[in-house]
Amino acid sequence: MPTNYYMFFIAALIPLIVGAVYYNPKVLGGPWMRVNGFTDADMEGANMAFTFGLSYILSILAAFILSTLVIHQAGVVQMMSPAVAEAGSATQQQFNELMTQYGANHRSFGHGFLHGGFLTVFLILPIIAVNAMFERRGWKYIWIHTGYWFITLGLMGGVLCSTLEYAPLS
Repeated sequence: MPTNYYMFFIAALIPLIVGAVYYNPKVLGGPWMRVNGFTDADMEGANMAFTFGLSYILSILAAFILSTLVIHQAGVVQMMSPAVAEAGSATQQQFNELMTQYGANHRSFGHGFLHGGFLTVFLILPIIAVNAMFERRGWKYIWIHTGYWFITLGLMGGVLCSTLEYAPLS
């Protein structure tokens, strides 16, 4: 677990902030409303506290799994488990030596953004597109949402990859 676990909660704000800008009617909110057949009247009366609250909680979950995808060192922990958790074990010593030598590799904002983008293209786009095809939605709908997730997961991945800190295991 990171020593600065609060970064998950900070990164989880990114979808809300990006969404506020991205889906603003002056950006892509107008086209989004049109492809969904929404009017301004349709957008009134929603329980926005519930919507934003649940969105934030779900974004925290996304931040946790995203960190394992953008930080390669997480795979080493998974590969060496459960023996790596045994205090003073040879496996734990090997892990700590590996982290001393390679723990800082690929730990930049750009690297995290790249992996967030890959996740969008290779997982999020197919999911959105499959759902959209069965819902009889067009490509404009697909690209609007995929663009949002590309920006969002790229920023979240960049922040998590460049800021999460792990202490040696003991």
